[in-house]
Amino acid sequence: MDAQDFADVLDAVRTFVRERVIPREDEIETTDRIPDDLRQAAAEMGLFGYALPEAYGGLGLSMSEEVRLAFELGYASPAFRSMFGTSNGIAGQVLVKAGTGEQRDHWLTRLAAGRAVAAFALTEAEAGSDPSTLTTRAVRDEDHYVLDGAKRFITNAPEADVFMVFARTGGEGSRGISTFIVEAGTPGLTVGPSDEKMGQRGAHTAEVYLDGVRVPATAMVGEEGTGYRTAMTSLAHGRVHIAAVCVGVAQRLLDEMVAYAKERRQGGRRIGDYQLIQGLIADSQMELYAGRSMVLRAAEAYDAGEDRKLGPSCAKYFCSEMVGRVGDRAVQVFGGMGYMRGVVVERLYRDVRLFRIYEGTSQIQQIVIARELLR
Repeated sequence: MDAQDFADVLDAVRTFVRERVIPREDEIETTDRIPDDLRQAAAEMGLFGYALPEAYGGLGLSMSEEVRLAFELGYASPAFRSMFGTSNGIAGQVLVKAGTGEQRDHWLTRLAAGRAVAAFALTEAEAGSDPSTLTTRAVRDEDHYVLDGAKRFITNAPEADVFMVFARTGGEGSRGISTFIVEAGTPGLTVGPSDEKMGQRGAHTAEVYLDGVRVPATAMVGEEGTGYRTAMTSLAHGRVHIAAVCVGVAQRLLDEMVAYAKERRQGGRRIGDYQLIQGLIADSQMELYAGRSMVLRAAEAYDAGEDRKLGPSCAKYFCSEMVGRVGDRAVQVFGGMGYMRGVVVERLYRDVRLFRIYEGTSQIQQIVIARELLR
């Protein structure tokens, strides 16, 4: 994108987030949903397709551009970004990386316009951190496949119009997994009730059940047996993005922390004048600076094709842990008020805990990093 055009996009998103989304955060928390007018406005701004190719109506942002956008999106309630994050990210990228022309024409145009929502159905009850052990099966029946199994913690499942379902078509291990497009409403596909989570209200996850779900062979994405590789490719993209979102949330937490330290008074002095409070603020700024720098470098290497494995895992690992520490310090600076419902840092403290778990836990990132270096 032209540099000035992209600067205008960032400015518009920054204004939208601060003036329209942030004032509605309490409403999102209370109702557990994103207001329809915010959803419509996000679609009109192109946010449902920022990472999808321009040929299908998206903005076609590079990774370096995408992370800078995510810095801005991360400043608001994480549920707002989640509304369109999966369609742009791990689910949409399945089609971008491996879909046929017909599959892309049909679905990417709908996703980019906000007319459809996609879900990434990989995780299972006994196949989370190691999805190569998944047990959902897809059995060939002439010119169709029949899918049976269950998925867990699937983001956007209650609202999804289409699911990228990973199922075993061959033997054990990662090489026996394939990817299928399954439309909502297909007989045998059911979605459970929304999960009651610790945080990120307004962003919904649920279990997905497949009982004799019959799809045409043309619903397979990529060649048979390439599903695991497709999933890992999509997750690498998603890890850089999530790292950037963590930077955005950390910036919000730091800003809340500094504003409170400048206003709150104890013993006749503002608490920001006390050195121990200053230490909490300084440590947060230091880690935020490091995280932002890491994300920008990881995105640059991703765009250049130099590193699409080590950098994404390093960035996701560091930034998801970093934002948790910043959130903890923010609650500490607020003291007793930081533990009260209705206070921004209390809500964000709960929200950010999830970043260390999804799209690969911190422990999985450690394994990826170490194995890549040892290899």
